[in-house]
Amino acid sequence: MNATNVGYLVQLAFIVGAAFFVMGLHLMNSPATARTGNRLSAAGMIVAVSAEVVFVLQGHVGLWNWAIIIVGLGLGGGLGYRMARTVAMTSMPQLVSLFNAVGGGAAALLALSDFIALDGHRVLAGDAPGLDGWRTFFILADVIIGSVTFTGSLIASAKLMGMIRGQPILLPGGRILSWFAVVCGLSVSIVLILAGTGLVTYEPSVLYVLFAVALVCALVFGLLMVLPIGGADMPVVISLLNAFTGTAVSMAGFVVGNVMLIVAGALVGASGAILTRLMASAMNRSILNILVGGFGSEEGTQSALTSAGGSVREVSVDDAAIQLAYASKVIIVPGYGLAVAQAQHGVRELADLLEAKGVEVSYAIHPVAGRMPGHMNVLLAEANVPYPQLKEMDEINPEFERTDVALVVGANDVTNPAARTDRSSPIFGMPILDVDKARSVIVVKRSMGRGYAGVDNPLYVNPKTGMFFADAKRGLQELVAAVKAL
Repeated sequence: MNATNVGYLVQLAFIVGAAFFVMGLHLMNSPATARTGNRLSAAGMIVAVSAEVVFVLQGHVGLWNWAIIIVGLGLGGGLGYRMARTVAMTSMPQLVSLFNAVGGGAAALLALSDFIALDGHRVLAGDAPGLDGWRTFFILADVIIGSVTFTGSLIASAKLMGMIRGQPILLPGGRILSWFAVVCGLSVSIVLILAGTGLVTYEPSVLYVLFAVALVCALVFGLLMVLPIGGADMPVVISLLNAFTGTAVSMAGFVVGNVMLIVAGALVGASGAILTRLMASAMNRSILNILVGGFGSEEGTQSALTSAGGSVREVSVDDAAIQLAYASKVIIVPGYGLAVAQAQHGVRELADLLEAKGVEVSYAIHPVAGRMPGHMNVLLAEANVPYPQLKEMDEINPEFERTDVALVVGANDVTNPAARTDRSSPIFGMPILDVDKARSVIVVKRSMGRGYAGVDNPLYVNPKTGMFFADAKRGLQELVAAVKAL
């Protein structure tokens, strides 16, 4: 088979792989078909990688290049498999941020490599660069977006890991430096694009310096963009950086002429952008507001009584079990505390016991509960919680007034009624789960510490609220035992 026919088959394989991606993403719309969608997308990636290897074989690649390819596949595949298999559910947001960084960085390096391979020998010879306007545009877009994603995702992951504090970090002159990086990066990019079209002429070495300036500006902006954003906004930031990763990958596809990268990146970028918009709307905030002035802080130890006022009513495990077992309708509100304690199986066991006693049970899922988009959905799916029982905020909120008991397990900010009533609160205007409208509320919480947004929660001093102080896993185990004893 000649090289032309092989080229056609490779392109056909890319299209097949891209179709697998599209169908896989569609199947992920439903939990019933999500696993099939994942497998189909993985199959598409296998087809893409295999086709690329066949394409490389036609180019008479040297031994050193093959060594790089094999080592890269081995290290990347092995490390990715190990990390995905061993990561705890509580660490999933950090892992997603790291994968975003890897994806954005890889896309930027691909464009950088293409730029160097295209022009490096011309610079040494003193000739004019061999770029055209459109290719220069795609290379710069890839490098800039990928670099912003790389440094921004690393900072987001470090915040989630606790390596740096989760609250907003405002550097002296940080805003000015951010704007300078944006203006400088865009200005340099325009000059490079004009040089690529031939409208302006510079020495090749000058173009390389300008390219390096654009790269540094993007890396700096990625750092300064995420540092001032607090923990409460982190789910939106992760989703936004995921969209950036997809866009960078799509730009890389245009740079190297690979339809697979174009389609896959466009799918990730578009879906990430849509998810980011939905999550920002769920918080009643614009994406620009989140990026310009984030709020939130790491969980503190100050009492929620500090500004909320009132007194706390503590309930025993037996009292809580009686309320739950003899209720007609119970809504469970899971939060990050449940994820930290790995208590998803305990909450499923408790729900099964209540349903066996004739209690109607459902779960209230806030769009930004946890530390990443869909965190609670994935967590509860791991415990085989029936998907129809998971209710989104708009669907479940009208049901709280008809609910006997709302059981809050580790959720804080998403149940804070100050978002509706306190104009001085940094979370004012954020839609919340209307837990305080239930007839009775039981909160399973380790202490009266503040949540990730760093603000007090008046729900805890509401007369209808009973505080059951315990680690989520231990508390649910005690509730299960007490309900069984009734």
